[in-house]
Parts: sequence; C-alpha cells; structure tokens
Amino acid sequence: MATPDAGLPGAEGSEQAPWAQLEAPARLLLQALQAGPEGARRGLGVLRALGRRGWEPFDWGRLLEALCREEPVVQGPDGRLELKPLLLRLPQICQRNLMSLLMAVRPSLPESGLLSVLQIAQQDLAPDPDAWLRALGELLRRDLGVGTSMEGASPLSKKCQRQLQSLCRGLGPGGRRLKSPQSPDPEEEDNRDSQQPGKRRKESEEEAASPEGKRVPKRFRCWEEEEEDEEERPEHKSLESLADGGGASPIKDQPVMGAKTGQDGSSLEDAKGLAESLELPKAIQDQLPRLQQLLKTLEEMDLLCTQLQLPQLSDLGLLQLCTWLLALSPDLSLSNATVLTRSLFLGRILSLTSSASRLLTTALTSFCAKYTYPVCRALLDPVLQAQGTGPAQTELLCCLVKAESLEPDAQVLMLGQILELPWKEEIFLVLQSLLERQVEMTPEKFSVLMEKLCKKGLAATTSMAYAKLMLTVMTKYQANITETQRLGLAMALEPNTTFLRKSLQAALKHLGS
Repeated sequence: MATPDAGLPGAEGSEQAPWAQLEAPARLLLQALQAGPEGARRGLGVLRALGRRGWEPFDWGRLLEALCREEPVVQGPDGRLELKPLLLRLPQICQRNLMSLLMAVRPSLPESGLLSVLQIAQQDLAPDPDAWLRALGELLRRDLGVGTSMEGASPLSKKCQRQLQSLCRGLGPGGRRLKSPQSPDPEEEDNRDSQQPGKRRKESEEEAASPEGKRVPKRFRCWEEEEEDEEERPEHKSLESLADGGGASPIKDQPVMGAKTGQDGSSLEDAKGLAESLELPKAIQDQLPRLQQLLKTLEEMDLLCTQLQLPQLSDLGLLQLCTWLLALSPDLSLSNATVLTRSLFLGRILSLTSSASRLLTTALTSFCAKYTYPVCRALLDPVLQAQGTGPAQTELLCCLVKAESLEPDAQVLMLGQILELPWKEEIFLVLQSLLERQVEMTPEKFSVLMEKLCKKGLAATTSMAYAKLMLTVMTKYQANITETQRLGLAMALEPNTTFLRKSLQAALKHLGS
C-alpha cells in the first residue's frame, strides 16, 4: 500500500502526513478521521462516497496491515532512529476516531488484522496513555472475544471511573446528588408558578404569537431549523470536502417523525403530537443541559444512563428524549449512540410480550435512521440471537428494516449483520421483510445470501417463513440469480411441503425461461 519513493517519515523539514504514502482511498479516510469529534462519522461518509462512485470495495485488510507496518522515524532531540508502526504515528484525534470507526464497521473487518492493530495499540509506551483509546480498544477486544476482561466490567481505568462517578454525583442542582425521577408535587408547582408571574406572562405572549395559537416547544423549533438547513445543503459533496471535514456531516439526517414504519402511517404521526405534549420527569428535565455537555465529552455512558434511570422511562418519555437527542448538534459519537441504544431500547424490546406501541416503534425507527450503525451493533444482533425472541420482537424488527427512512447503505449494513448470524425462524421473517425493499448488494454478498438460503432447504421443509423468503428472492432478485444458484434453489425446494410449493416451483421455472 506504500509507494517506494516516499521520504523517511519524521525527517527534519518533512511536513508529510503519516498516511501520505498510502493509496488514495486510505489517505482520504485517514484525513477525514482528523475532523475532530465528527471524524468517525466523516470517515463513514468517505466510505459511502467511495462506494457510490464505483470504486472497488474498501480494502480493510491492506489498511490494517499498513497500520501495523513498522517504519524508521526520527525521535527525540538527539535525532535517533526508531521503528514505529503507522498506528502509533497517527495524531491522537485520528487514533480515537479510527477506533470508533473500527467499532462501527467491525463485521466487515478481517479478524486477524484487527487483532494485530489492537495488540499494537496496547504496546503504546506513552507516559500518559489516552484513557479514551484504552476504553475503545477494550470494547473491540470484547467484541472479538479476546482478553481476560469480564463482559460486565467497565473498560474505563479506575481513575476515569472515579472521575465519572464524581461527575454523576454533581449532576444535581447546586452540586447535590441526582435524585430519582419522580412526579412533581402539583401544589408545589402551583406555588412556583404564582411566584413567577413574569415567566407565565412571557409564555402566554409566546403562545399568542405562534401561527395557530399553540406554542412550539424550543426543542422542536431546533429540530425544524435543522430540517430547513438540511434542505439548503447541496446534495453532492466531493470526496475531498468530506475528508477535509468541510460542511455538514455526510450522513444525511432523517426527519425524526416523518418516517412511516407500518401500513398505518397516521398512527405514527399521532405519536408526534403525543411527544410534543409530553413532559419528561423533572429530574431529567433539570439535567438536559448538563447531559448535552456530557454527551460531547464522555465515551462511557452506562453509569450516567443508570443514574438517570433512562431504561425506566415510559414509551412516551422515550420518544420525547429521542427527539431531543436527535436534535443535538454536533451529532452523538458512535460510542455514545451505541451505549444509548442499549440503555434506551434493548431491555425494553426484549421484555415485550405483545406488539410494540407506535410510540416505541417511532422512537426506534427515528433513532435508527440517524444512528444505523450503533442500532445494528447494540440492538439488531442481540435481539435476533436472544433465546426469548418471540413474535413481538420479530414484528418490531420487521417494521424497523422496512422503514422508508433507512438509506440504501443502512439496508446493506443490516443485511450484512443478518448474514453473519446463525439462521432461525425469526431471522427468516426479518430477512424477508428487508429483502422486500430490493436491497442493492454486491455479487459477493448476494452469493453469500444464496449459499445460506440453499443450505437451509432441508432443515426448513415445513417453514412458511422460509418459503416466503425463497419466493421473495426469486421474484425480487431474479436478474441476480446465476444458473448455478438456480440449480441450488431447485435442490432446496425439492423437499418443501408448504402450500407455497407450487408458487415456488412456478417462480423457479420462470428463472430458467
């Protein structure tokens, strides 16, 4: 990946970036990762832009190999030469964003290359190692199932844990401990209002000034302003502008409540009205400004979510909080979005015993439209692999993957995640709902899909979900099916005993015509 005529890295007078020797796609990616807190999202934007412009799939194996390759660099005032891998020569902000990006795209990474990168990251001999990098590296190692750390243990250092606990204790007004969410005393509220006549008068004036005599809450005005800004942005950006960090985030924001996730779109619009009229528990309302600041600076949010009792919010409260989170600028980091996805949605969805409310469906779909990678990582895989996944969970995931707000690359990501899982009845249903959207996929990914589909034929002879999935593939993707794949489908359909057998055979016959 390196060019042979490059000068000695770190030589005096050289102003080349550490990645200057790499090929163009890798250079653009690492340059984008330099864009401050937005670096990881801009890196994802570069990957998307490369895919849209017909480039070959990004070669993660070569980049990871280049990050581990040692080269001589000039170190210290005495100008001594040392061998140092590219990873440790990257600026700290670039290293942080690179680790966040690797977490987001981990399913597409070669495991051996990722392990090598993590081993080098552990070898950093800096006198004051970066706590953020340490935590991200530990989370990646957990995902790969290596290391001795326990799943429930915090990846933060003891010092960082103490600092985080100190921050949480100081979240309450005046430095008091954070109180549990509780309903405000109506009598106390009336007394407070009577003591603030100026405030009440100002609110009345604002209500009268609104077009329909109804005041628009400030949190929704912010969201409307973001949507207006989005309409004014140019649709296409050059790769260079994405890498340089100019302009807005390359991942297009989706309207929070505009997505219709089911056949009855009006019910989701009703959810918007309910969200506007809802008031969050006062303990959370009081901490929103501080929470916003913490979201910008902390990468480990589990303790904060526990302190605020976010998993205990009602579906109404969940929708309101998601709307506030989606309106934040700049966007949440990938790590924070992953932790919030797990805290806000995972337990709530796994505990469902009946169909999810339209409020929960709207909140999840809206959050996924903007933070698809964290939702796939922290929700889609765990729910599909959980022992207790039933009709309620499956129905909600089917609604999620069919959402019109999901962009094509988000659909491809979800497909890739599902293809890596061991297939069972619930996955047949979710995959069939996703493929109904006619997902654009590479020939290689389609080959993986067909191989797994054909192998399941003997084990799913009576499964209606499998039969529907097969029928969807043969009708929606008939142009992609090769002759070899057609023969594999014929063998898989031979033992099928469902009432769709004749329809499947007719679709198979049409493939050969």
